[in-house]
Amino acid sequence: MIESRHDIVIVGAGSAGCVLANRLSADGTLRVLLLEAGGADRNPFIHMPAGIARLVDDPDIDWRYHTEPEPHLDGRRLYWPRGRVLGGSSSINAMCYTRGQPADYDDWAARGNPGWDSASVLPYFLRMEDHWRGASAWHGAGGPLAVSRGSACNPLSRVFVAAAQSLGIPLNDDFNGARQEGVGFYDVTQRDGRRCSTAVGYLRPARVRPGLEVRTRARTLRVLLEAGRAVGVEYLEGGSLRTARADREVILCGGTIGSPQLLMYSGIGPAAALGAAGLPVAHDRPGVGANLQDHLDVCTLYRSLQPVTYDFNALQQAWVGLRYLLTRSGPGASNVAEAGAFLRSSVAEDSRPDIQLHFVPAQLDDHGRHRLPGHGFTVHACALRPRSRGRILPAGSDPLAAPRIEARYLVEPSDLDCLLEGIAVSREIVAQSPFDAFRGREIFPGADARDRDALHAFVRRKAESIYHPVGTCRMGPADDPGAVVDARLRVHGVEGLRVVDASVMPRIVSSNTNAATIMIAERASDWILAGP
Repeated sequence: MIESRHDIVIVGAGSAGCVLANRLSADGTLRVLLLEAGGADRNPFIHMPAGIARLVDDPDIDWRYHTEPEPHLDGRRLYWPRGRVLGGSSSINAMCYTRGQPADYDDWAARGNPGWDSASVLPYFLRMEDHWRGASAWHGAGGPLAVSRGSACNPLSRVFVAAAQSLGIPLNDDFNGARQEGVGFYDVTQRDGRRCSTAVGYLRPARVRPGLEVRTRARTLRVLLEAGRAVGVEYLEGGSLRTARADREVILCGGTIGSPQLLMYSGIGPAAALGAAGLPVAHDRPGVGANLQDHLDVCTLYRSLQPVTYDFNALQQAWVGLRYLLTRSGPGASNVAEAGAFLRSSVAEDSRPDIQLHFVPAQLDDHGRHRLPGHGFTVHACALRPRSRGRILPAGSDPLAAPRIEARYLVEPSDLDCLLEGIAVSREIVAQSPFDAFRGREIFPGADARDRDALHAFVRRKAESIYHPVGTCRMGPADDPGAVVDARLRVHGVEGLRVVDASVMPRIVSSNTNAATIMIAERASDWILAGP
């Protein structure tokens, strides 16, 4: 078996792993190995913002997960795309940059996680940003992650913002500023019309450092444990089994699915589930794989009376691509979800928004995998603080097999109530006069779906993930049996092992999750550099 030796081994070159690779290799004193199961981010559609339409379901860059049949969604297996490429999901997402609400992080701290309150994490958001507004109390400048106001804007996105204002929803020019509530345009992780993933912003400038080694197409199978300590990992590369020893730490950045999966195949997890899958138990930790949360999303979709949307035919797509190649402008520079809103439902726990809208000036059905004829537009609505909880479980003893994902959407009735209000407000916005010249037939839910039973049936039939799974290695005190890592993200009961990614969130943030994941890695890097 081929063996190498390092100070730190990072598993997963996604949103968090690329950040750590940069920060931990910066002073040149640490030997850092970064392992990525996918390949390099060479696909040109990764870097062209509107190219996200071409990235859907691509097995070369996407894990293409599916949930188990969901009992509250007509037994459907929901599609969960996750990045399998340098940059991870930051290389395939819609680039919306939203941090969440200060109360989200204050809640993390209140659950026994000191150092994660909003005042403590804000400096790390500022450190990571190169924000188009410049440095201020709310934004950072000069950081690795470019945050810009999208250079492309469809006329219908402006109509959506105007229509929401007609309904009385206040204009918000900065969802990451003093308040989140309102309607406006999203900031995006782009620079000069190109996607700025963590692979671009963090990893690319760090790869020239002699202390950093990056290996792609390297699938980690398990963490190596000796006397209660993580001492390295075993991985497959080019058909060969290899071992990477870590003198200081092993850090898992595999994401909400990959990190608990790797822990369980290393013998760390709920003993009963490991035993049922034929896996040995090295450390019984029942919280591994539990606490799974995600934002469930429903789409209200209309035909457009005017051909102004991004529903392009093949010839138009070629022109969009050529224009983008030559000028980095036009529809090719759009993240597609250009505008949106944060709103408060009647079932909200407090005065904070609990519904997020993404407006798409195109017909989007089944993650864009189902193309509809003609022109149309879509209003996405998701429940920001779901109460339903799912879990990740091993599917068997094969570490290369996809795990079982039981999302358990809508187990809690209040989640459905919030989604139904999301549909209602989507319809109200589109009913306003700014849409009069564009509003055609309602395709989904459909004009006949008006009462609660009909809308509930629609949700069961059509709701999908908006790709924000978190929580399966949640942080918490050692005496909390559901906690997997402590406040410094060290795995309880195992020395030399951390988890740094979206899986450590105790509760999902009230927004898109990528910015929070990058912040988590920034925060963790200081603790790692300071030593155990």
